[in-house]
Order: sequence, then structure tokens, then C-alpha cells
Amino acid sequence: MAHPSCSIYLISPLDVSGTFADRLARALDASDPAAPIAAFQFRVKNVDEHQAARLAEPLQRICADREVAFIVNDSVALAKRLGADGVHLGQEDGTVAEARQRLGRDAQIGVTCHDSRHLAMEAGEAGADYVAFGAFFPSSTKETKHRPEPELLTWWSTLFELPCVAIGGITADNCAGLVQAGADFLAVSQAIWGADEALGVRRLADAILAAAREG
Repeated sequence: MAHPSCSIYLISPLDVSGTFADRLARALDASDPAAPIAAFQFRVKNVDEHQAARLAEPLQRICADREVAFIVNDSVALAKRLGADGVHLGQEDGTVAEARQRLGRDAQIGVTCHDSRHLAMEAGEAGADYVAFGAFFPSSTKETKHRPEPELLTWWSTLFELPCVAIGGITADNCAGLVQAGADFLAVSQAIWGADEALGVRRLADAILAAAREG
């Protein structure tokens, strides 16, 4: 997932049924090589593993065709079943070591670290491939209890080579400070799926590139 500039980490809406596969394809096809969509996180709730796998498989093919990493949220078992590119672990979703053992050394394993330097350093020492900080802004897709400051991204990127993801309510209008603070990836959902997805991707990429030039 590494990329020299800030990239987009696209998170699915909770409803990925119906025509969502077409929307995902449109979003990925709008990706700008200078600020690309590097990963897509499959995030659904309250469905069993069999149903989740059925929903995930066409989306996984769309990502594979476009060389976008397909990351499963929360479930190591589903990531293993799908042969996904990786898994994103919340603090309640098991350890990096357990995920590594089940998914193999090539899997991308990310860890939610909220606003905690300690949790991020622990994740890095355990062998995570990236750490995620947030929520930086109020989010309409997830309840937010932690509100880090952008300086956390600067601290992390100055001291550590491990990539960091900024998450939580990020839009084209508010992302500049996070890009300039050192975020390697901006995780977004509503900013893309809340309206025209292709336009949303282009607007976000333009904002990332403008912020990088100014920073």
C-alpha cells in the first residue's frame, strides 16, 4: 500500500448490496495516479460470514482488476476465507500476531489506534503494516469517542516509517491539514458514497494534491 504521496483508503458503506459493485467500479476508475485509491476496506455489520463472503466476492474482483488492495474490516476469518489482501483490526478484534499467523506474512494488517501513541507503538512492534488514527472530525458513519489532533500524524511520521491512516469525517474541504501533518492515507466513506462517487474521488484527489503543494 506504500505510495510516496498521500493516498486514498476507501471504506465501504454498510450496505454493499444492489448496484454497489457498479458504484465501486466507477469510484476506482476515477482514481488519480498522483493521489490514488490504494485500498478498499470491506466493512459490513450484522451479517453472517457466508452472506458477507457473497457480498464481498464481486467487490474483491473489481479491486483485483484495478490493483487496489482489498482489506476486510474486523474479521480475520473472513479475510482468510476470501484470500483478501489484508485485515483491519479494531482494539477488540484480536492481535496482530494471531492475524499474521492465520493470514501469512504477505497480508496487510492495520490496527485502529484512536488517539493513542502507546497503542500505535505497540501495533508497530507487533508487526502491523499500518496504524490508523481518528476520528479527526465528527463522522456520520461511526460513533466517535476519540478526537486526536493533526500533530499526532506529524509526531508519528517523523519518528516511524510505518504508514499512518487518518480517519473520521474526512472530506475534500477539511483534509488539507491532515495531508500537511503527514498522513500517508486518508480513509473516507461518506465523502465518496454520499453523492456522485466518481466526482467525490476526483474532488478528494484534487484537494490532496493542492494541500501537498501548499505544504
